[in-house]
Amino acid sequence: MVFRFRRAKKQQDEPEYIEIDIGKEVKKQKVVVRPFVLREFEDVNKILNALREGYTIAIIDISPLKNRDLIELKRAISKLKKTCDALEGDIAGFGESIVIVTPEFAEIYKGEEKKEKVEKIE
Repeated sequence: MVFRFRRAKKQQDEPEYIEIDIGKEVKKQKVVVRPFVLREFEDVNKILNALREGYTIAIIDISPLKNRDLIELKRAISKLKKTCDALEGDIAGFGESIVIVTPEFAEIYKGEEKKEKVEKIE
């Protein structure tokens, strides 16, 4: 988009208008599916930084920390969940050793929800 402004004082050597290009270059960024290994609690920060960039789907192997310290694993998963909720993303476990965290634009299919009939007893 180009705007043209006229100057109040005209001088011989200067043009009558100034062109200002305010068009934004739209940079398409690809989605990155990135594997991580959670060996210790501090590894969560690398994962969270990648998720905050907005275009990373994290596939996390939690088995090393799970085998070493369950309390630290629970802290790490809790931190991932809180950040995922803040980013309006999605988180799910696959099997016993894989956790997947996605940003806002991606959703993890968790199976069809079973609708149970609830009868009202009066």
